[in-house]
Amino acid sequence: MRRRIRSDRGQVALEYIGFIPILLFVALCAIQLGWVAYVHEQADTAARTAARVEAQHPGRGRAAGMAAIREGLGADIDVASTGDAVTAVATIPINSIIPGLDPEDAVATAVMPNDDPEVTGP
Repeated sequence: MRRRIRSDRGQVALEYIGFIPILLFVALCAIQLGWVAYVHEQADTAARTAARVEAQHPGRGRAAGMAAIREGLGADIDVASTGDAVTAVATIPINSIIPGLDPEDAVATAVMPNDDPEVTGP
């Protein structure tokens, strides 16, 4: 029998090792996409809650918006009342897990009718 000059032994293992970084990158991208969607949903929840509570109980909207979302997200909520409407804008920074990626902040706006009888009149 002839001896093999070149052995194919270990070739598959080397191919898998070369493919692992690509799989890890795809997994990180999927996680990052999920995180971006989650933070946008949290911003939307904070804005809607802040506007609704501010319309019913003036001065309490910002605190209610902060309480409606996950603690530690670093949200910034601005509430403004303009006569017959209350507008709330929630801004939450999005952290990146992929090096070099700098996603924009999640911003959500909600407008609710003002239920405060002192503002809207009889």
